[in-house]
Amino acid sequence: MKGVITVVGKDKVGIIGKVCTLLSEENVNILDISQTILQGYFNMMMIVDLGATETEFTQIVDKLSELGKNIEVDIKLQHEDIFNSMHRI
Repeated sequence: MKGVITVVGKDKVGIIGKVCTLLSEENVNILDISQTILQGYFNMMMIVDLGATETEFTQIVDKLSELGKNIEVDIKLQHEDIFNSMHRI
């Protein structure tokens, strides 16, 4: 199963490292990553493969959300098909 992770917030050191560390600990593979900084605001989008994780999807959602609160950014994880349906033109 694939997912889409978005990270948005004020730029600061360590955002990518902390998100990637959590994903690695949960055995979630990053398939693609794009990030940009626009006038001091950090924006990252990741496509991830959740096929090897033993952790429930909702638990990973909660862990990413909690990490986001700790580092003062907004982190969301959605199933790829739901993300695609929401953003279809």
